[in-house]
Amino acid sequence: MTDTPNTTDTPIELIAVDLDGTLLNSDNQLSARNEQALKDAMSQGVRVIIATGKTRASAADLFQRLQLNAPGIFVQGLMIYQPDGTISHQQTLHPDVVRQMLTYIEERGYEVVLYSGSRLIANRLNDRVNALTVDYHEPAPELAGPLVNLVDDMPINKMIAVRPNDPKRITALRWQIERQLDGQASVVQSMVRDMLEIVPPGSSKGAALRTVLKQLNIPAERVLAIGDAENDLAMLKLAGISVAVGNAAQAVKDAADHVVASNQDDGVAEAIERFVLKRQPEAATTSAEAAPESPAEDQATDAAASDEKPQESDE
Repeated sequence: MTDTPNTTDTPIELIAVDLDGTLLNSDNQLSARNEQALKDAMSQGVRVIIATGKTRASAADLFQRLQLNAPGIFVQGLMIYQPDGTISHQQTLHPDVVRQMLTYIEERGYEVVLYSGSRLIANRLNDRVNALTVDYHEPAPELAGPLVNLVDDMPINKMIAVRPNDPKRITALRWQIERQLDGQASVVQSMVRDMLEIVPPGSSKGAALRTVLKQLNIPAERVLAIGDAENDLAMLKLAGISVAVGNAAQAVKDAADHVVASNQDDGVAEAIERFVLKRQPEAATTSAEAAPESPAEDQATDAAASDEKPQESDE
């Protein structure tokens, strides 16, 4: 449940919504109903914030289609972009942590992807790493030599360990590196079970959302947050109304105030219709009725800070 509950008479001023598995369907498309609900909310003066574990480039299409005029939360809350694309907040991993994790993870045969702003740099390219672009619309990963040689030359926001189609090995790796990190960084997962993310300590979508709310002078109780995965927990806990989509991890459903339809059945639109537009939710559209992608090139886990939400092993 949220720390700042919303009463039924308190209007929502801001919607914070996750992308993959929440706003977007399984084909990574924005449905017509979800799009219309967001636009209807914005027409009433409600701000809409994208909160994703991915880069801003992955959501470029959505910014264009929705004409978003609020800041956006990206890379698990490590980067906040203003509507004009300028960076107003950024967190990075300590270089010593990156070196330590690179050595440990690469020696055990995992693929590694480093995130530096809008750049992705990988130690190896394969179908699973390339899926970051094909399936999740991230910029194409760059292949580099020894990644450890890059640590001193560029800021690293987060790093991802990949074990294609082997979530059990990822679970084991999580346990191992959490013991090694000892609070120097946080480990988080989205609903992508064969990938594990290492992020700066205390970072989360929730922490970033708190920063944005302070910038916009909007109280947390006037926020509707919608998500599906572990990396959404801190954001859900902060918001006045927290909603899990029907396909969310069980721990996320347990933490949310409300559960709506799945991402396939326009759960985001249902939440907006109920709690923002205050109207009876429409009948769900089918995935075949999803709005087609626009021709733009780019489209679309969060470790809660210790004072926000404990982790569970749920983009």
